[in-house]
Amino acid sequence: MARRPRAPAASGEEFSFVSPLVKYLLFFFNMLFWVISMVMVAVGVYARLMKHAEAALACLAVDPAILLVVVGVLMFLLTFCGCIGSLRENICLLQTFSLCLTAVFLLQLAAGILGFVFSDKARGKVSEIINNAIVHYRDDLDLQNLIDFGQKKFSCCGGISYKDWSQNMYFNCSEDNPSRERCSVPYSCCLPTPDQAVINTMCGQGMQAFDYVEASKVIYTNGCIDKLVNWIHSNLFLLGGVALGLAIPQLVGILLSQILVNQIKDQIKLQLYNQQHRADPWY
Repeated sequence: MARRPRAPAASGEEFSFVSPLVKYLLFFFNMLFWVISMVMVAVGVYARLMKHAEAALACLAVDPAILLVVVGVLMFLLTFCGCIGSLRENICLLQTFSLCLTAVFLLQLAAGILGFVFSDKARGKVSEIINNAIVHYRDDLDLQNLIDFGQKKFSCCGGISYKDWSQNMYFNCSEDNPSRERCSVPYSCCLPTPDQAVINTMCGQGMQAFDYVEASKVIYTNGCIDKLVNWIHSNLFLLGGVALGLAIPQLVGILLSQILVNQIKDQIKLQLYNQQHRADPWY
């Protein structure tokens, strides 16, 4: 019994320019960030429902919970385009994903350049944020914990000096201030005591009334702004590594999406060619 001749393996119907490796690599890449975006939205909604952030709003002008939700929603939509576009080989969705990701990358690059060029204005903005945080120190527990952590981490007190705490209504040094913390500073300003079993939260009592020499024996007298700037200057490589870590996934997403778009276009051209020459005797 004669065997039927097999169709050529490289026929136009079987060959595809679209690489499964590129296609599913882009899909799982977007799936990972799609899940992360949903977590961000969930955390932001939970934080907004469980806690009022009036103090954070006063300091940052933007509610961190709402900012987290907005960023999460935008990331969700962007990665959704990438997921569906790669899975369905949809050029429109892939181009949308690539263009939006490119725009985000360029905005981050521009923000970094502007922050470097206008470092003085950036420093002024940081000073404003720290001073507002000092004013609202007792209004929000999370803000209070954040300031205490920063002052202990950088061994500092206040914005420019420890006397900045007079901006807070509870620590204000005015004679008509009825607060028991009048002219004091938070305990996080105090110098660490070796082998201290219990934290003395009253160690900063009345410290603003002393001059720098006397106060420096008990508390940190230097402000946090200069300490923060010095920390940034001494950790530029670390910050550069973080920026690079954020940029690499974006560049990988842009590259994979453009490769897949070009492969899909080549596949469409191949299909059109096959349709036009299907009736040819040599096809």
